[in-house]
Amino acid sequence: MAEKEQPAGYPLAPANGYARSDQEAGRSQSDDELRRQKRKKWALYIIAFVIFQTGVIVFFSMTVMKFRTPKFRVRSAPSFETFNAQASSFNVMMNTQLGIKNTNFGPFKYGNSTVVFYYRGTQIGTVFIPKSKANFRRTKKVNVAVSLVAPTSLTSNSEWTNDISSGILPLTSTSRLSGKIEIMFIFKKKKSVNMNCTMDLNISTKQLQNIKCK
Repeated sequence: MAEKEQPAGYPLAPANGYARSDQEAGRSQSDDELRRQKRKKWALYIIAFVIFQTGVIVFFSMTVMKFRTPKFRVRSAPSFETFNAQASSFNVMMNTQLGIKNTNFGPFKYGNSTVVFYYRGTQIGTVFIPKSKANFRRTKKVNVAVSLVAPTSLTSNSEWTNDISSGILPLTSTSRLSGKIEIMFIFKKKKSVNMNCTMDLNISTKQLQNIKCK
């Protein structure tokens, strides 16, 4: 008896179908991971840039953009044109160098001023300072001739006589410079600086010494 033929079965699904789906899913996950990594890198770059910019702004605000008060002082008196230092007749012409120290990152433009010299509170000399400017991060040196003359009220003063005899004459100088600091041609600020110096005039050696300024 002939054997019955087995009915033809349905064709089998491709054996690698699931494998292709897994590969595609893997590639998709890999692409997503790469995108996430790129986004992280860009985020880090942006954060680093913001931190850098903040640092630059802070640095400029603390250094370049900071307005500092200049310093105005007596530097020296290298020579004398006239030196008549007697208790009854005192007349000294002193070649004096003044200094205006500007530590700002911009020029300090100042107006006319006057420096006044005193002996124990009594005025004995003045000198005119013309308007000018101290360049940025520089000390402007101003050379002036100061005439020191004792008024008649001092010639009979015993303290004056004793100081002349000792050979050391204590002096003080005061002044005030008013002007404006300009940074980067944009930012401007008015500033005033005071001079307050003490010094000794050594009559024996004809020198201005022990100069101290606040």
